[in-house]
Amino acid sequence: VTVVNDYRYRGMTQSNYKPAIQGGFDYAHESGFYIGNWNSSISWISDGYDTGATGRNVSAPLEMDFYAGYKTELLGKGQVTDVGILQYYYPSNGIRQAVQNTTNCGTTSRATCGTNPNTTELYLAQNFAYGPVSGFAKVSYSITNIFGYYNSKGSYYPDLTLNYDTGVMGLTLNAHVGYQYISNTQTSGGIKYDFSYTDYKLGITKDFGGGLSANISYVGTDAKSVGGT
Repeated sequence: VTVVNDYRYRGMTQSNYKPAIQGGFDYAHESGFYIGNWNSSISWISDGYDTGATGRNVSAPLEMDFYAGYKTELLGKGQVTDVGILQYYYPSNGIRQAVQNTTNCGTTSRATCGTNPNTTELYLAQNFAYGPVSGFAKVSYSITNIFGYYNSKGSYYPDLTLNYDTGVMGLTLNAHVGYQYISNTQTSGGIKYDFSYTDYKLGITKDFGGGLSANISYVGTDAKSVGGT
């Protein structure tokens, strides 16, 4: 169970820069197969609707992730290869179910035309550890539209995470970089609407023992604002 002052995912706030509570559980079999669930409070879906303009009261306060996969030390002891499938599910009501086509869901409205935000991704990850340095490289590939973007099946997200155990006072330095590619870039009136972006994170984690830890991080992206600028 975790409490955070802002839920960031792939560099983007999911809770409008406000606190979120999160938690989940896993079951792992000795064969390497596992299944799990993780949940967080969110607001990004309902935040995207102006109830005064749309007359809609959209409720979507929760993200529920369900996943299953297989882990094995394919490359050697402690070098864990992980392959699986992940379903992001957002219990919601009041979302406009528009007819989704290039006319009403293209260009700037790609992420706001009522596309179902539920997303299914396949992923492949490789963990590694060399002395005080550990981390993982991962690539995720969407087999559905991704997070409500119209015509975005086939989007992908490669990312790299590195951790360095300083050996001092239970402190570990953290670094992360990823690239969220949104497929099928739209162009209208000579303007290119590219929703792809890079995200990054630098942080430090303190281990207090007994399963208790705390982290502080600086998170950023190069995502463009609405209008392609």
